[in-house]
Amino acid sequence: MHNYPLEIRIRMKTVDENLVAAKSKAFAIRCIRLYDYLRERRANYVLNLQLLKSGTSVGANVKEAIRGQSRPDFGSKMNLALKEASESEYWLELMLETGILTEEQAISILNDCRELLRLLTSIVKTTFQNQPSNA
Repeated sequence: MHNYPLEIRIRMKTVDENLVAAKSKAFAIRCIRLYDYLRERRANYVLNLQLLKSGTSVGANVKEAIRGQSRPDFGSKMNLALKEASESEYWLELMLETGILTEEQAISILNDCRELLRLLTSIVKTTFQNQPSNA
């Protein structure tokens, strides 16, 4: 992205933000639906609730970042979203490895989570790399 003119980089950043906002919202909805499904099956409540909290927090932090007051605020909120996505991945892996979810049930939502992790990692790295050193 660094080889493109500034105007193009700004447009690309906006596309990335809209993409990560849409994907994080879709991920939150999947976490809510999974929570409802597992609650009905009386699956491990603690793990289920942890995933619900972290999974919905990703999108909330992305939304706050996009509305951030400054570039450091944006980067900080996106970094929080990244941490929540990482935590969500952990809970999903635990659910898979303990048999709460089958591999078939877990693979799609885990792939969505890992895609969010890649997007957020890229956004956070770019944000902090392009930040002036005195900010």
